Amino acid sequence: MLDDLERGIVHALHLDGRAPFSRIAEVLGVSTQTVARRYRRLRAEAGLRVVGLADRDRSGDTQWVVRIGTTPGSSQALAHALARRSDTSWVKLTSAGTEVFAVVHAPHAEQPVLLGEVLRRSGVTAVSAQCVLHTYLGGPTAWHGRLAALDDRQQQELRPVLPEPSGRSAAGRSAAFTPADRALVDALGHDGRASYAQLATATGWSQATVARRLAELRARKAVFFDVEVDTAAYGVTTRALLWMAVPPAHLDRVGSALAGHEELAVVVATTGTTNLLAQALCPDPTALHHYLTRRLGALGEIRALESAPVLRTLKAAGHLGRPVRAPRP
Repeated sequence: MLDDLERGIVHALHLDGRAPFSRIAEVLGVSTQTVARRYRRLRAEAGLRVVGLADRDRSGDTQWVVRIGTTPGSSQALAHALARRSDTSWVKLTSAGTEVFAVVHAPHAEQPVLLGEVLRRSGVTAVSAQCVLHTYLGGPTAWHGRLAALDDRQQQELRPVLPEPSGRSAAGRSAAFTPADRALVDALGHDGRASYAQLATATGWSQATVARRLAELRARKAVFFDVEVDTAAYGVTTRALLWMAVPPAHLDRVGSALAGHEELAVVVATTGTTNLLAQALCPDPTALHHYLTRRLGALGEIRALESAPVLRTLKAAGHLGRPVRAPRP
């Protein structure tokens, strides 16, 4: 379990994934060496990692949530194969190991390329893919359980000061990414705290250009930083994906309400007969039962609910592996 200082460091990194240790230390009232030491411990023992990600609405990509049913014994190999792909994130084993869940990224108006490959694999019994239409919770908005360590003053001091974005027209927003921008985001997907020298090598830009362009993309909210850390360090032992069916007239109200639930880390609207997907993080099965029956059960607009326990997450938001080394101190 994380102590108060470690929770504060994680919260600080959610506010600014590239904040220098010295600034985090000043706000938390400890030494820079203490923050650096705890950061290394969190990386080693809780899987802490900062990754830079592109905002879905500005990246030119569409996200698909994919469920793949498998025969016993074939799900592990399939999940590992999906996790190694550059176009996937959040690869999970669910439903007693007989189903693989993944988020797949594809260019707008195109279905994921991997679906054809998956269908040809032995051991696959069913495949469904739903397009993500709207995010109520997730992406730049982190799970509430990680955001309760710092007070309002500390949060204000840690929020980055970014330049005013230029070119805020609709056309400018949709065309935010150049090929070099994509190389930059790809490098940040391995290590969001990579140095400007490392990012310059990845993009072919100078360090000054990298710093200026990254600040601009952050100011436009085209790029954000996520923090990966094992939720077990927060006392979570029970994780579940919740597939809900809500009449379209009530979808926005229900999705917005669920985004305020502390038990949920993700809430998205999708296509399909189950049009609302959430991920629940609970301390134990009893707490999940209480949440399903008391809180979700009180929302009469939810016409159907399927829960799938998450056994293991093989890949989170960022890339596997770390070609970009040496986190920035």
